[in-house]
Amino acid sequence: MRLEQLQAFLAVAETGSFQQAARKCNVTQSTISRQIQGLEAEVGLPLLHRTAQAKLTIAGDRFLPHARKIWNEWGTATQELADLLEGKQPELCVAAIHSVCAFHLPPVLQRFCKEHPEVQLRVTSLGSDRALKVLKDGLVDLAIVMNNRFLTNSPEMVVDVLYDEPVKILMAANHPLTQYDAVPWTELVRYPQVVFKDGYGMQRLVQEQFQRQGVALNAVLELNTLDAFRGIVRQGELIALLPQGAIHDIHLDPTLASRATAAPTLTRQVVLVTTHDRLQIPPIHRFRSLVHELMRQPSVVIPSLVSPKTVKHVSSQVVER
Repeated sequence: MRLEQLQAFLAVAETGSFQQAARKCNVTQSTISRQIQGLEAEVGLPLLHRTAQAKLTIAGDRFLPHARKIWNEWGTATQELADLLEGKQPELCVAAIHSVCAFHLPPVLQRFCKEHPEVQLRVTSLGSDRALKVLKDGLVDLAIVMNNRFLTNSPEMVVDVLYDEPVKILMAANHPLTQYDAVPWTELVRYPQVVFKDGYGMQRLVQEQFQRQGVALNAVLELNTLDAFRGIVRQGELIALLPQGAIHDIHLDPTLASRATAAPTLTRQVVLVTTHDRLQIPPIHRFRSLVHELMRQPSVVIPSLVSPKTVKHVSSQVVER
């Protein structure tokens, strides 16, 4: 069954005339007749009486409400797609790693909200691996994560490199390692560490670096929030390897300190990931442009205030849609 056949049938049912139906559909009368004949052949029953005034048969009367429903559903579907291409998107969902959500993303959210007040933003803090999974599952539109080529190496993915940042050592202000400007790895391995939970790119990055050094990582505690890292490290002996973007404001806290590592230094790459089809949607395309504009060279920023009516931030939870 084709849409043209449904349109022809509905036009005849409404006007009671093949001739008027042809004018309504802007086709010839013979075209209307062929469409009706094809539809009747497909359903296996006559739908119209061929009299001076085209009337519905019993089968046609039964079929009419279903035909209207199918036609209306098609109209609704095509209108929704047209609205999508015009940028009429009710919400935009973003998953990002914690440091990006806390420090680098707020200016982007602020600008986007001003430009698109009709679009509700939903921002979720997740580890990199989890963020990429929910992107592939269609639960978010974009992910800003630590690069993982094993999870982004597919034809439908678009991966934009945003910046590289060094990994620093977070420690208490009175920790013995504060004596170093750049901490040697031979000294670093002597102290127990707090690390990100499994599924976070930073945990994998740190573990791989220790393996390259030929030593075991003494991980005694796993966490998943930046505030928790600071609270635990502040207590004394424990240290943590964290990206610079997550601890750039440490100088404001007299109880904490940070140091670089001696060679070999450790860095992570932050990327924006989405899919080719999503970039055809204007709000998503614009959000990506704002990220490029405001996050390519991240600087120290104080998170902006964004209206809670426009942005919904859900910690470690993805909004189903």
